Amino acid sequence: MPCEDVRSCLSAGDGIAFDQATGVISADLSTQAGNNLTIGPDGGLMVPTAGGTVLAGCGLTGDGSGSAPLAVATGTWPYPCPPEDAGGVIVCDADGQLRGEPRGQINYQQAQETRAYADLAVPSSLTVVDTFSLPITNPDQCRPAVVLVEREVDVDFVLPAGAGASYGHDTDQMAYTRNTGSSTITDWHVQTTKVYQALTALAPGAGAVVQLPVTMDRGSGGATYNRIQVFIRAIMISL
Repeated sequence: MPCEDVRSCLSAGDGIAFDQATGVISADLSTQAGNNLTIGPDGGLMVPTAGGTVLAGCGLTGDGSGSAPLAVATGTWPYPCPPEDAGGVIVCDADGQLRGEPRGQINYQQAQETRAYADLAVPSSLTVVDTFSLPITNPDQCRPAVVLVEREVDVDFVLPAGAGASYGHDTDQMAYTRNTGSSTITDWHVQTTKVYQALTALAPGAGAVVQLPVTMDRGSGGATYNRIQVFIRAIMISL
């Protein structure tokens, strides 16, 4: 039977194009933006990829077909806390790449200083005799940081017979001694340390100043001091 006699029996439908004049039946490819379905070199329908292979790869399941659509390959949440409360975030960046949350950081800054004094009298009541400081900056541009501070103080006392003296960090007395002998003790000293949480949340990129006031009291019998040495160390944790 001639082709012309049967063309009136043929028609097109979804996904099919039919040219009544020529009798050619072909795939009707959508022109909608984002459609990448095409005709392969072997004449079949195909979805091209960057490598020209079946859609699959790390972190994906499926081949892009109707029976095996592409999906994210997920694992099993192994923790007792719910993922909606404690799970991280995945986002798409400006280049179309998937990105996780920023990496946690631990940063460290310190200062060490020694100051000399002209045999100054040790105060008899609690007095701030000098203040030391460490400017710090949170280098993390994404997360606030918890700031832990370690401070050390070492003071040289000169104690005539019967003299006594003490020093401290802020209002906390850390060391006291008294000369119970009959001759002068020159440059008696002991180094003390304190560790504490200075800040619970130093904002991303923000700065602060950690201060260390050195106090003295209980000076008696002509006690003097001639040197103070300090260390201030800040550990910034952003997770």
